[in-house]
Amino acid sequence: MTRATLELAGALTSGPMTDAVFAGEVQAQGMTVVWTRLHPSEMFWRQLRFAEFDVSEMSMSSLLISVDRGDDRWVAIPVFTTREFFHTWTLVRSDAGVQSPADLAGKRVGVPEYQQTAAVWARGALQHEFGLSPADVEWYMERPPGRSHGGATGFAPPDGVKLSYLGAETDIGTAMLSGELDATLLYLREPNLVDRSRADLEADPRVRPLFADRVGEGVRYYRSTGLLPVNHTVVVRRKLAERHPWVVLNLFDMFVEAKRRFVERVREAVEPWSRLGALDGAEDTMRVDPRPYGIVGQAGVLGTLARYSYEQGLTSRPIGVEEVFAACTLEL
Repeated sequence: MTRATLELAGALTSGPMTDAVFAGEVQAQGMTVVWTRLHPSEMFWRQLRFAEFDVSEMSMSSLLISVDRGDDRWVAIPVFTTREFFHTWTLVRSDAGVQSPADLAGKRVGVPEYQQTAAVWARGALQHEFGLSPADVEWYMERPPGRSHGGATGFAPPDGVKLSYLGAETDIGTAMLSGELDATLLYLREPNLVDRSRADLEADPRVRPLFADRVGEGVRYYRSTGLLPVNHTVVVRRKLAERHPWVVLNLFDMFVEAKRRFVERVREAVEPWSRLGALDGAEDTMRVDPRPYGIVGQAGVLGTLARYSYEQGLTSRPIGVEEVFAACTLEL
């Protein structure tokens, strides 16, 4: 197989950072990638369980856990397609007596998957910003082992964590509306092979956000920590990257160009920056890159995620970036 005819199978989720890839506006030099559009919950499960794709998005948390447990099938590229202030996604029942994060102590809290990156970030924020330890909560996980990312990585509840699985006959949405749960750390209801909730909790008066002003809390968190939490990265099959090292850098360049086109399209729009960068005023927000790529400028956020994973009992130690990302990307 020559460089000019390298054919790969890839998978990405829909989003502004990948629109140009799906539209064929940008391509990686020296290869043809047949892209499949997938919901991330399903994509990560399929990759972790079956290794279907040569290149794909991947859960940062599941990747750290995989590396810690000796799974070396993948090498990462420092492309971070999604970022959010994930603790602001927490929903609570209006009658649960939860007015602040500290009030979640002793409550029954749902989570699609305990090890997923958004949950790691949310628990880290609740602990370090508001003093709520994961051990203070009764956790209920929706995904069973066979349909979870953790089922593929050998997940077991960390020591000191009270975790049960919701029965197959119910789901987080149903349990929230019936009062079986008091809150949910995050909520996924888009159809896919992994998540089974479908109710629109945001439209139901029995449920409300923990943070009434989500953007305002994002502003406060960003100013307090300087963190724009990363959720997904991109991985390449390690054997492929070792055989064709140029693949990694060409894919990185492709994603950078796709991002540049997105930024140009929304240069006059403040919304993506106000939601993710969370600074006051259009002039300030335009100076913030809402989804920076590369390793050099992201040491703080990547190190924090590795530390949270270790603190929360998901990895045996903080995993270094050099263990996760391709060597040729460490200076990017």
